Amino acid sequence: MAGVKRLRGEYFHTIDKKGRMSIPAKFRETFGDMLMMAKGPNHCLYFYPIEEWEKAEEKVLNAENSSTPQGKFLIRNFIGGSQDVEIDAMGRVLVPQSLREFAGLTDKMDVVVVGVGSKAEVWPKAHWAETMEEDSKILDYDQCLSDFGL
Repeated sequence: MAGVKRLRGEYFHTIDKKGRMSIPAKFRETFGDMLMMAKGPNHCLYFYPIEEWEKAEEKVLNAENSSTPQGKFLIRNFIGGSQDVEIDAMGRVLVPQSLREFAGLTDKMDVVVVGVGSKAEVWPKAHWAETMEEDSKILDYDQCLSDFGL
């Protein structure tokens, strides 16, 4: 991933009454003064550095199956539902109402920001805990490490 620092770690923040949240300090240099927000799986949000967003967007738009019903559905939701958002001087972003509704984010809600390499995932804290618990019922962490040679 030349040129862009990988995003790593779990950070806990709160959505304020205006729908704003802080970007983890360790992520701010990577994001710069703007990021792209998109709908992720399981009703999480993806926060992309602009350079990484452009790669993801090109991948979707240029995929062989982009003209299929599945491709059109993905384009409408992933690209059509995305928004570029400025990071303010205090390191906060305003999460647009449509994306707050998609992810179930409400005022004064605790959220988890998880760096997963080229992007960050944003989850309501309770939903993150439930998702991790459900995943651990069907996936074995030790086996996953082994399967990836770690």
